[in-house]
Amino acid sequence: MNTFKQKTDFIREIIRNDLKENDGGQYKIHTRFPPEPNGYLHIGHAKAICLNFGLAREFGGLCNLRFDDTNPTKEEMEYVNSIKQDIKWLGFDWEGREYYASDYFEKLYGFALALIKKGKAYVCDLSGQQIREYRGTLTIPGKNSPYRERPIEENLMLFEEMKNGKYPDGAKVLRAKIDMKSPNLNMRDPVMYRILHKKHHRTSGKWCIYPTYDWAHGQSDSIEGITHSICTLEFENHRPLYDWFLNELEIHHPRQIEFARLNLTYTVMSKRILLELVKSKIVKGWDDPRLPTISGMRRRGYSPTSIRNFCAEVGIAKADSTVAIEFLEHFVREDLNKKAPRRMAVINPLKLIIDNYPDNIVEELEAVNNPEDLSAGTRKIPFSKILYIEKDDFMQEPPPKFFRLAPGREVRLRYAYFVKCNEIIKDRDGNITEIHCSYDPLTKGGDAPDGRKVKATLHWVSAGHAVSFEARIYEKLFKNENPYQVQEVGELKDNLNPDSLSIIENCMGEPSLSSVEPGHVYQFERLGYFCVDPGCSNDSIIFNRTATLKDEWAKIQKSQ
Repeated sequence: MNTFKQKTDFIREIIRNDLKENDGGQYKIHTRFPPEPNGYLHIGHAKAICLNFGLAREFGGLCNLRFDDTNPTKEEMEYVNSIKQDIKWLGFDWEGREYYASDYFEKLYGFALALIKKGKAYVCDLSGQQIREYRGTLTIPGKNSPYRERPIEENLMLFEEMKNGKYPDGAKVLRAKIDMKSPNLNMRDPVMYRILHKKHHRTSGKWCIYPTYDWAHGQSDSIEGITHSICTLEFENHRPLYDWFLNELEIHHPRQIEFARLNLTYTVMSKRILLELVKSKIVKGWDDPRLPTISGMRRRGYSPTSIRNFCAEVGIAKADSTVAIEFLEHFVREDLNKKAPRRMAVINPLKLIIDNYPDNIVEELEAVNNPEDLSAGTRKIPFSKILYIEKDDFMQEPPPKFFRLAPGREVRLRYAYFVKCNEIIKDRDGNITEIHCSYDPLTKGGDAPDGRKVKATLHWVSAGHAVSFEARIYEKLFKNENPYQVQEVGELKDNLNPDSLSIIENCMGEPSLSSVEPGHVYQFERLGYFCVDPGCSNDSIIFNRTATLKDEWAKIQKSQ
């Protein structure tokens, strides 16, 4: 008997029972992840990936990667490659079991011939619009196509002619002959094949008829010997159709189980809408860090561990629900807090000059790389007479609860000294350009010998050693917490957050940031987590803000 982690949800309970019933035999669970290569994967797919590959890992089984490439009008190799990259990045391996529905086109065609010969499928000349009209509604039964009773030999001949390219797109389809009065609309003679004179990214021009998803789904699972076909909830009403196909063909019958898909607040996960956002240049590609795509999250600096932990904690349910985006961000912070090296950087620099600090002297101060991981060690950072601090860390006329730097006030500089503001320099427009301070040399790295205290510690960088970079600050793409209500991109545009991206140039960082690797994430002290953008170089450094330091999820939990 296989051993496995004792996680609990209804899918795992089904699998445990199946394993018990087959104890002592050769039974091994076999799942699959079956994406359609018509777009990039998003966080909802990540949940399905973690589930399918995770189940195989937990129960000592196998998981296939199978591309549902049955629609050549929407599918591209770019999407195939991105999907494989995302799965590997998340930490899963299909171990060479990479399959495509197009691998089974010959077998699926043979299965279709078998149903025609049984009198269970027929060629129909109705247009797409007519098929929809004949189908009926939830309250009105459908009516039979006038071509439903074509003789078997005629159907075989017409289907072969369809395959051989005799007819134009839309002229004919192959339909299953089931029940036009069924309360389940999916059983009302569904289309199995349609004519598409389009080159396929793998089979080129070999085929001009292509199977529908409903026809290819169950049979592909059967061909691969899948034991548990895990689907999202919208396929529950399709299950009777898949069962009908498999029973009529008398082939291996996988067990299909449905679970609720993942929804996030402030997020749209319709691939159709995501594609339109990309095409209309509302976002800057599929890997735009504002999108819920796995590639976008990777570019933003989310770690695979944080996504896996989030998916595990969300769990598996039967009912649809929406998860707060702050819950995902909580796991991102939790993981990065343990791993991300600390650095000091200033997003909006304000020059600070220490008047009583010696000219032409540079000290090397020791700074901790990660207080959560002592094995990360320390680093040296330069300290000099002229520094940069954040503009927000100084106010000429501070309100009562502002404890940072102000005229006549003393603060601590991180890892360095106490400094006191003595003078402010402004330009002709009244903007503050410099702050002149004095420092106490007896306070290096610690408290004042006379016991005086300060209420704030500021981060800083040495002006003469600072590295310039560009910071991209990302916020939610949509203003509406529930953009799922919006169906069209035109409506979505009205719901876009105009402040979803802010680009800040001439930021300043400590010199260790002069040599950074794309994808590496740092915690900029007091500012948040920032990821090195893959499009930058040492001559043009770009940091994408991954997340702020403030855990909004904890705040939400506290308010509840």
